[in-house]
This record gives sequence, structure tokens and C-alpha cells, in this order.
Amino acid sequence: MVIFVVVIVLLILWGLMGYNSLVRKKNSVEGAWAQIDVQLKRRFDLIPNLVETVKGYAKHEKEVFEEVTRARNMVSQAKSSQERIDAENQLGGVLGRLIAVAESYPELKANQNFLQLQQELASTENGIERVRRAYNDKVMSYRAAIRQFPTMILASIFNFKEEPYFEAKAEERENVRVKF
Repeated sequence: MVIFVVVIVLLILWGLMGYNSLVRKKNSVEGAWAQIDVQLKRRFDLIPNLVETVKGYAKHEKEVFEEVTRARNMVSQAKSSQERIDAENQLGGVLGRLIAVAESYPELKANQNFLQLQQELASTENGIERVRRAYNDKVMSYRAAIRQFPTMILASIFNFKEEPYFEAKAEERENVRVKF
């Protein structure tokens, strides 16, 4: 009888420790996502200023400006983490095209407002890359925990679901091409 009670107590303790570990990992993923969100919000706020600055010089680049606006709207309308990741990835690709267009105008490249915005955007993109890597590390740890035995049993019982990685799409890995 004593052995049975000890086994039950050990199972309960294991369950509590395993559950708490999963909660910590899930909270860690959510905290990392919040850091990404801060950086993405900064980029989101910089975009209108950058677009307006470039518009003054590149009036005939209407298509790029429309793409930036469309991509920015997709970000604000995203509901799930995966939709947000996809929209942000698309916005990043369009911003690369916008910068490539802007750099085709010598007088714009010398404009202080543009240079400052470009530096802020580059700093923000570096920040996004840094927090994206931290987020993906936390997602990897969390996913491993909910897939490993025996915590996978607890994850299944308490409905812990996988979180998506923040990955660049194939088209974002290609060089930006600008045609006039």
C-alpha cells in the first residue's frame, strides 16, 4: 500500500512539474512573440514616412507604393500568428523593393530625411532578425517539449499546441530586382 501511495505521489509531482515546465515554455514563446511585435510595430510606423519621402522623388513608381500599402494593410488585418508571419514576410519583401527603387534616385540618396529613415529601418530590420531568431529558438524548445515523451502526454491532455516558426518565404530569399 505504501509503495502504491508513493508511486501516485510521484506521478502527481511529475505531472505538476511537467505541466509547469510546459506553461513556462509556452509563456516564453509568447514573450518572444511580443518582442517581435514591438519591432514589427516600429517598422510598421516607419513605413508611411519612408513611402512619403520616396514618393516625392519617384512619382512614377506607383506600383511599388501600392504594394507597400497593400502589404501594410495585410499586416494590420492578420488574425493568427501564422497570418501575421506571412503578412510581415510579404511586407519585408516589398520594403526591399522600395529601398531598391529609392536608391535609384541620386538626389534622394543624398536627402537627410531619407538617409535617417533608411538607417532607422535598417536598425529595425536588424532588431527584427535578432528577436525572430530568439523567438524561433523558444518555439523549437517548446515544440520539443510537447513532442517528447512523457511530457507529450501532458501536452495532449492540456491541449498545448505547436506554435509556428517565423520563417522567410522562398521569394524573400531572392535578390530584389527593380526594372525601369
